[in-house]
Amino acid sequence: MFTVLLCVTLASFAGFAEPQAARESLVINTFHNPVTFIPIYNTSFVLEEGNKAIYVDPAAPASFVGLPPADIILITDAAPAHMDRAAIAKISTLGTEIIAPPPVAKMITNAHALKSGEMTNLFGWFITAVPLYTAKRTSTTGQQQYEQETGNGYVLTYGSKSFYISGDTADAPGIRMLQGIDVAFIRVSDTSAMTAEEAAAVVKDLHPQVAIPYGDRNLAAFAKPLEHSGIEVKLFNWFPGP
Repeated sequence: MFTVLLCVTLASFAGFAEPQAARESLVINTFHNPVTFIPIYNTSFVLEEGNKAIYVDPAAPASFVGLPPADIILITDAAPAHMDRAAIAKISTLGTEIIAPPPVAKMITNAHALKSGEMTNLFGWFITAVPLYTAKRTSTTGQQQYEQETGNGYVLTYGSKSFYISGDTADAPGIRMLQGIDVAFIRVSDTSAMTAEEAAAVVKDLHPQVAIPYGDRNLAAFAKPLEHSGIEVKLFNWFPGP
């Protein structure tokens, strides 16, 4: 049975003596260890499992205070909101594995390149790179055309559960062909990714058990079309502040 628990946790890390502010989180049970999802800021988040931490697109001005060091860092593309060398250095240790698209991996010390369609296995997590797309209209017919970007989305599989991380992608047919997704992290943006309405339409086709939109201040437009769909939508505050 697939169950999730929405909660607020008080993050702790031996490197910080003082208690830190509470962070939202979501606990996802698997056949192995539970996986805890913690939104950080904008497009940055972390998945914790056992004593392992997988970060996605750590970048300023995200605060990593109270969070554990990274075992794995996944980078989706080279834009500043997704690839920040200073943030990567802040959460890395000598054993941190950094996975990035080939053009981005060249920009980061000790990063490993993963092409779209390739898979790797780290700490019991199977990580598959999937394409990002840009939508363009042809000048002659006005029809929507899609070009594959150099960045990566990712599908992570652990304990029989599959987690899809979309990155900044347009609503292309290749995205809707993904199968067996249990938890979908869907990037929402009116400028660099899918709109809330487009993202909701994609999620309807993927039909995960849980959908988590990220990277936008107003996500209500994503949740509304998915009411009564059988998909559990979880909304978080991606821009915490005073």
